[in-house]
Amino acid sequence: MACMTAPSTTPADPPRPGLRERKKIKTRGAIRAAAYALIEEQGYDATTIEQIADRAEVSPSTVSRYFPAKEDIVVTDEWDPALAAELRSRPADEPWADSLRHVLRTALGPGLAEEPEVTRLRARLGVEVPAVRARMLQSTAATGRLLRQALAERSGLDPEGLELRVFAMAVMSGLTEVSHYWAETGHRHDIRDLVDRALVVLEHGPPTGKP
Repeated sequence: MACMTAPSTTPADPPRPGLRERKKIKTRGAIRAAAYALIEEQGYDATTIEQIADRAEVSPSTVSRYFPAKEDIVVTDEWDPALAAELRSRPADEPWADSLRHVLRTALGPGLAEEPEVTRLRARLGVEVPAVRARMLQSTAATGRLLRQALAERSGLDPEGLELRVFAMAVMSGLTEVSHYWAETGHRHDIRDLVDRALVVLEHGPPTGKP
């Protein structure tokens, strides 16, 4: 999801990656950094894969190998497995809203602290660029599948059952709207507070309005 950034750690941190994997992580990061810088400088449409490759000091084919389409650079991240692992680590009897609130705050924290401009840029592009918005919807569906699998393990419910399918996609659609609202309102709100508000709506429904 475009506004989210993976936590730097998970409840049980894996062993340090090998040299090959570290090189892949470094290359992926360089491509992303180059793309974000160019998009800030000249806009999304004017930024080409060739320019990104030149700025990142890799070949265009390397960029395409890591990110098949330009919008994937904006949308793709590594937060999904970390989110699922974090959710699985929560106490089994914890209310689902509290678990999700903790997990999403954990996911958002590093991006807001370490790369606030990139986090805001990704959310803005999800509103302004149709190709990014469309790819975000595809990514949301994939994240929803991971979410319902993690929830199924906690609840014992069928991950392919209607209830978890509806619930997981309601959560993911809500988070997409949070990202759009955050960008459309000039990022003036703390997105973590917006996530909390969205979870309250999912848990209790919308406000009933004035009596």
